Amino acid sequence: MRKNRNRLLRNFKLKFTEEPEKGNKDTIPEGKQHQTLMDQFLMNFKDLADLTLTEFQHLNLKIYYFEHLIDKNRFEQLLTKIRRLTKEQLHEYITQSEFRLVQDAAQVEEAILNGDGILFINDSPYELPYKNGESRSITASETESVILGAHDAFVESMDVNLSLIRRRLPSSKLKAISIQIGNLGRNTVYLLYIEDLVAKDDLEDLKNRLKSVKKDAIADTNMLVQYIDEHPNSPFPQFYTTERPDVTVYKLLDGKIVGLFDNSPYAFCTPVSFFDFMESMDDFGQRWIVGTFIRATRYAAILVTLMFTALYVSVTTFHYEMIPQALLPTLIESRSRVPFPPVIEALFLEFLLELLREAGARLPSKVGQTIGIVGGIVIGQAAVEAGITSNILIIVVAASAIASFVVPSYLMSTSIRIVRFGFIVISGFWGNIGIIFGMGLLIIHLAGLTNLNSPYLLPLSPTYPKFFKYALIRGALKKNTERR
Repeated sequence: MRKNRNRLLRNFKLKFTEEPEKGNKDTIPEGKQHQTLMDQFLMNFKDLADLTLTEFQHLNLKIYYFEHLIDKNRFEQLLTKIRRLTKEQLHEYITQSEFRLVQDAAQVEEAILNGDGILFINDSPYELPYKNGESRSITASETESVILGAHDAFVESMDVNLSLIRRRLPSSKLKAISIQIGNLGRNTVYLLYIEDLVAKDDLEDLKNRLKSVKKDAIADTNMLVQYIDEHPNSPFPQFYTTERPDVTVYKLLDGKIVGLFDNSPYAFCTPVSFFDFMESMDDFGQRWIVGTFIRATRYAAILVTLMFTALYVSVTTFHYEMIPQALLPTLIESRSRVPFPPVIEALFLEFLLELLREAGARLPSKVGQTIGIVGGIVIGQAAVEAGITSNILIIVVAASAIASFVVPSYLMSTSIRIVRFGFIVISGFWGNIGIIFGMGLLIIHLAGLTNLNSPYLLPLSPTYPKFFKYALIRGALKKNTERR
């Protein structure tokens, strides 16, 4: 049905956009064209129980709209005005009002599906810009909380999100490009950038990627970026997504491109590197020494998350000589009651922790916190008493879990947790050599990733020491005059 409709729309456009040949007696009159356009509209929108029609027969006027999408207050005011008009006054009112004459069937369909109404007068269609602008109120971000930063977040309304950015960056240099994507559901993507700072090649590349997306509909920003990234089989995110307007403006001032997706509370930023996912706005609200220390703590937390459990498996399986002599009797006693090898024991606890984490995220907030805390304590204690796992491994797994929460980006934190399972498995087979081998593979993989043709490990690979003050440390703000 969709293919037939698209073919009819295409044939209709060709039929009425071509100029008639001179002397052709079969030229279709203008009134007949609009009659055909209305018939096309009725054919496309038949069998829609939620499509409402308001008709004024004495004025030869019909209004089609979706009641749940249109602004009811403004629409009622329009109906009140129309009831008072005569046929002679109606034409003058329509031509002098905010209504826009629609030229083809595709524009009619787009207008009414976006929440506007369509008014047919003498079979001529006009768009009523009465879309309902209601959205949820602006609240603090739940996934990117900060202490010393702003406490507002994007919502599902494009108008509100654009206003949050424009208020923070009131400059004519801030440009916006609108792109329509989706075959069935036409979604709007706005690309924002600062004219003098953006790389034009990156902007054109991103526009082409968005236009090449051939999907019926896309629901969210985090789904959209998966269609336009360069390495879909990598567990690591390649586009930085955020629901914070202050972060978005900071990325714009850094010369990056920001994308806003209609009906999504997230913006995406590009090009970015691995180190962009380690930044938080709290870093810039404190003295540079404190900010640098916190950022260094995050990098240490990544190593703890990746290596701590894997190192326990490696040491208890192959390298007992690495255990301090004072700790060795305690470890031997703790493991003497466990019937499983260390790798099975570690994978069991890590998988159990992921189940608790996922359950806590899906349940209501108050219940989820209870499940995470009580479930972890009760199950962990019961597992130790039953001899399924050792006390020391409980401490190791808990420390790894806490370290994973230090990473500011939820997407990056999830990716690191997944990679951690690979390190546990490889350490159970090859010990410390396996850990070193796995770290080498991880670095090679990260070095091979790109984001909009920009290296993922920039400025480490390729190496630009002058940009280390942005990535590895948080340099003094007075001295940060260069852009990455």
